[in-house]
Amino acid sequence: MIKLNIGIVGLGRLGKEYANNIAYLVHNANLIAACSLVQEELDFARDTCGVKNLYSSYEDMLTNKEIDAVAIITSTDQHADQIIMAVEAGFHVFCEKPLAINIEDCYKVEKVVEKYPDQITMLGFVRRYDPSYADAKTKLDEGLVGSPFFVRSQTVDKDVFAPFQIEYCTASGGMFHDFSVHDIDLAHWFLGSDIKKVWSLGGAYRFKEFGEAGDADNVFAMCELENGTTAVIAASRVSPFGHNTFTEIMATEGNLKVGDPPRKNMLEIADVHGVRYECLETFFERFKGAFLVQIQDFVDCVLEGKQPALTMQNATKATLVANALTLSFKEKRLINVDDLVLQAK
Repeated sequence: MIKLNIGIVGLGRLGKEYANNIAYLVHNANLIAACSLVQEELDFARDTCGVKNLYSSYEDMLTNKEIDAVAIITSTDQHADQIIMAVEAGFHVFCEKPLAINIEDCYKVEKVVEKYPDQITMLGFVRRYDPSYADAKTKLDEGLVGSPFFVRSQTVDKDVFAPFQIEYCTASGGMFHDFSVHDIDLAHWFLGSDIKKVWSLGGAYRFKEFGEAGDADNVFAMCELENGTTAVIAASRVSPFGHNTFTEIMATEGNLKVGDPPRKNMLEIADVHGVRYECLETFFERFKGAFLVQIQDFVDCVLEGKQPALTMQNATKATLVANALTLSFKEKRLINVDDLVLQAK
């Protein structure tokens, strides 16, 4: 069997999960190199994943000619430069979402990728690979519930992880980039159009440290799309009961819901606390299978020489709207997305 040799950069909480998937669960891939500035993370790659080629310099890892592809699981502010470096060095590239923090960097990546059409470059919008979300898209395309006209979507993390996120909210671009970019992409995907106007509000209601960093722990947005449909997007860092990703699609002949209620499984508990069910704690638990299917699809795309369904343009549009939502949140006004495009170009 032909296998794809992959080098990974970034071995934080999510990077470790990617490394495990590539090393042990993707049948046609080998994890042969790892890069991190943190020694503990390099030790993990060596001891847990059996990686022999360890680097503290990304540039040095890119000189390894045995590598076929690079998986980038670093902070958002590093994505654009690291994608460009890898593509120009001749590698196929998988990168976690989002593409970049600012639109100018997105366009730079697009231009570089266009110069290398034989190389596969893929962004990790994992919800497209979740069986329930994929099924919803199939049923929409089949016309099961008519024409969709409204999407309500949210990304909500358990509160215990908020303190950990304070340190990284600036490098990630803030809540709209880190959380809502998934919901933005889903709105585009399900409604078949692009968001053109946004209005967003929110604040640091529980963890004031996010407000001091120019971010928030809860945000809410109203979005108008070019085809006249509507999306309402929410994000929160303060769920007391668990991770709560949820999407509802309203259509002319019915509705579709994904993730509501946010059950851990089908078990219902009846005890002195009432009738209840348990919830998953983290986004990775919720989308564990989808993360594996996603990286498997990247490997298959490279080995089969086919481009992934999600394009760099899709990724740029998601970042564009995340920027518009961030600007609306900070300036408390309606933002026309096209104005940001003109400014960037």
